Amino acid sequence: MTLLKSLTLASRILKLAPKESGLIRSNHRCFSQFTRLYNEQAPPSQPSPPKKKPLSRIPIGSNETAPQTTSDGSIEFSTWKAASLFLIVGGGLYYYFTKEKRRLEIEKEAEANRGYGKPMVGGPFHLKDSEGNVFSDKNLQDKFSIIYFGFTHCPDICPDELDKLGVWLDKLKSKYGTKLQPIFITCDPNRDTPEVLTQYLQDFHPDIIGLTGTYDQVKNACKQYRVYFSTPPHVQPEQDYLVDHSIFFYLMDPEGNFVEALGRNYDNETGVERIQEHVKAFIPKQEREKRKQRWYSFLF
Repeated sequence: MTLLKSLTLASRILKLAPKESGLIRSNHRCFSQFTRLYNEQAPPSQPSPPKKKPLSRIPIGSNETAPQTTSDGSIEFSTWKAASLFLIVGGGLYYYFTKEKRRLEIEKEAEANRGYGKPMVGGPFHLKDSEGNVFSDKNLQDKFSIIYFGFTHCPDICPDELDKLGVWLDKLKSKYGTKLQPIFITCDPNRDTPEVLTQYLQDFHPDIIGLTGTYDQVKNACKQYRVYFSTPPHVQPEQDYLVDHSIFFYLMDPEGNFVEALGRNYDNETGVERIQEHVKAFIPKQEREKRKQRWYSFLF
């Protein structure tokens, strides 16, 4: 009999009992004793079983992502985090190896252009600058140099190329901090005296060094750099004539070795980038010789 049924029955007994005060009090005492005895014999209430936790690590009905940890406390990466990390690391490695591959290609080209034994382009020469000082191949040491062969009476090609050279010099210095030694060697020594060269080159760039000399000295310099030039026979300095010559810029490394000939296909932008690639890829001779003795020398 449950407690509720017992209480209901007791209530009904009280209503049916006589209303004399003595009997009511007696019935009241009986009801109190009955309630006390029932409470003593009733089993204790059992606690409600605990609710089971959901198997998912994300609370039911929640859109938030809970922190994910393993049994040892380390953080587990979700799929999108792992994908993001893969893309960042992979992109960085791809960029690095692409640039490194390009640098090795430029280095190989420069090494091939230096030649083995006697250089293919470049060699000893002795000329004079616009101030009358001796200028030779020794002055090409310890700095990158760029050499152009032309003449001051050139009507169009030489001015265009020297304008481009001035742009290269300024952009290399401002964009990369690279400073070249620009040299202009005349192919017309009969008319291009030091004074004429000084006045002529002022219109293009103040850093350009003008070189001249005797006809034989100029001819020897052109021969060393495989430069073609010709003047009409039996001409005099006061005559007006044109000189045929090759149109190239000769890039020389800090050891005085030929690196590359830049033709008219290089404009104001591509010429700057090409020169800077060679500057960054330059390795001193001592280091190049050491690398040839190592097992990975085939890469170079």
